[in-house]
Amino acid sequence: MSKRGRRFPRGIGKQQQKQMMQQLQKLQEEMLQAQEALGEETVEVSVGGGALTLVMTGHQKVQSVTIDPAVVDPEDVELLEDLIIAAVNEAVDRSQELASERMSRFTSGLGIDIPGLV
Repeated sequence: MSKRGRRFPRGIGKQQQKQMMQQLQKLQEEMLQAQEALGEETVEVSVGGGALTLVMTGHQKVQSVTIDPAVVDPEDVELLEDLIIAAVNEAVDRSQELASERMSRFTSGLGIDIPGLV
């Protein structure tokens, strides 16, 4: 970087530079707000014909798990384990889809994939 500070393409005046920086700061704030809002949104997944229901936030935090007592069989713990795995995996997928939908307005015009944005 030069001693004069940030470099912008030639032909861009100080006022344009200031406007560009303000637009970038506004975009950054909107992205942060959208990411925070994902923590308030949830996806609900039901597996095994409703035997197990899982609710997960857009930040991929499990909020609740509801298990039908009929599937709690000490002789068949494997069934319950399979239901939990299926529910968590589906909830993570749906939560990631939700995040992608909400954040796509920030990345759609860039033509690039930004890892870790969502």
